[in-house]
Amino acid sequence: MTKETMLNSKNLAEISRQLPTPSYQRDTLKSGIVHVGVGGFHRAHQAYYNHLLQEKENASEWGICGIGLRKGDQKIHDVLQQQDGMYTLIIKHPDGKIDSEVIGAIIDFKLGFDTPNVLIDQMAQPDTKIVSLTITEGGYNFNPATGEFDFENKDVQHELANPEEPKTIYGFLTAAIRKRKENGLPAFTVMSCDNIQHNGDVAKEMLLTFANKQDEELASYIEKEVSFPNSMVDRITPVTTQADIDYLKQTYNLKDEWPVTCEPFIQWVIEDNFSNGRPAFEKVGVQFVPDVKPYEKMKLRLLNAGHSVLGILGALHGHPTINACMEDDLFVTYLRAFMDKEATPVLDKLEGIDLTTYKDSLQERFANPNIKDSVSRICSESSAKLPKFLIATIQDNLAKGGSIKYATLVIAAWCYYSDKGVNKDGESIEIIDAMQDQLHQAASKTNEDPLAFIKQESLFGNLAENTTFSSLYSEMVQKIYADPDIKKLMK
Repeated sequence: MTKETMLNSKNLAEISRQLPTPSYQRDTLKSGIVHVGVGGFHRAHQAYYNHLLQEKENASEWGICGIGLRKGDQKIHDVLQQQDGMYTLIIKHPDGKIDSEVIGAIIDFKLGFDTPNVLIDQMAQPDTKIVSLTITEGGYNFNPATGEFDFENKDVQHELANPEEPKTIYGFLTAAIRKRKENGLPAFTVMSCDNIQHNGDVAKEMLLTFANKQDEELASYIEKEVSFPNSMVDRITPVTTQADIDYLKQTYNLKDEWPVTCEPFIQWVIEDNFSNGRPAFEKVGVQFVPDVKPYEKMKLRLLNAGHSVLGILGALHGHPTINACMEDDLFVTYLRAFMDKEATPVLDKLEGIDLTTYKDSLQERFANPNIKDSVSRICSESSAKLPKFLIATIQDNLAKGGSIKYATLVIAAWCYYSDKGVNKDGESIEIIDAMQDQLHQAASKTNEDPLAFIKQESLFGNLAENTTFSSLYSEMVQKIYADPDIKKLMK
């Protein structure tokens, strides 16, 4: 049997006989972008756009240095170090076609949970012009109901007392900006690429709130000098499976320890607001706009909320993947009714977007049989997602007298899911959520108080006090507890 070819710089010439590999000189790239949170999405999206730009023209000042703040980043760090920052992107089309390509935009990866100075120095070095983020909703450290910064976080308390020993993104950013200021270097741009409405505004508000507590003079400097463009990002990127790793071995004899799979669709809309220059991403399809808010709201309320509708209801029914949900006519009908009757009526005016076409494309993407995005991934960290994706739609519809029945059933299903942790057939559901214990505790009181779950103000605000919502929710949750066959309520 032929020995597998390890993905690294030394073997690129051999690999390029079978797969597209970087044509640009990777050793000439400078790390103009420092990226926090190098997961599958970053590698399928921002790093891919960067790779496309490097292929198109000399953009050597815009290479990417990945950094990890947590011990959990050790594995991806070790894999990328072993592979010289490279990985294979596997694009799976609905018709079964698969395109694979080696991506080379990430040129370094550094960890900082034990040595924070390494990361501070990387952010503070002259080449760094952008610090970009995919740290998930939970990484922004705000209360989902109030939007206020959480100063109770022990890591935040530690770094407020010890500015040279940061632990959260805010501690690292303030330390790096302080060092740049002291060294007479211009401020970098903080570029959020997370699924949070007004992500740049949120990053700015949270950082300024933190910095004001730590160093008021520096906070004033940040407000004046640092840019925080809002952006809308989109590409479905399921968790890499062993089957994906095996596919590369069997098809190309290539050993890639952590490839990334994704759908063909990709979108990035971002405000053209940068402190210290930016890559010419418009040359590879990125849309720069004056105000991204209507576009990000469309994506969050349709794609992300649509995913959660399928995910929560699908988990309760027993569908393992999103495409399995879309093979079920009742789920397709329910999803479209939610998008048409509840999400669309509360969107803002959108220039250049045909919403019917966009919703059709979402259904096609969700149904892609080759993506097989797991329901458990889509449901992960629902406590951080649903307030922005789904609960906000309920609140908007309550304010204008619109329909809430489709979204409310999802919330009632989420309660049962959080309480019982099993589907309608009693099979265990994998729940991944930082608030899992709190969610379970609240949901477990439903039999004695049908509104117990929605009385969690950090998630639901004062929705429990809204009689229109609470009466409908109470009716639905009691029906689910009596018979968890969710399809009976979806009809």
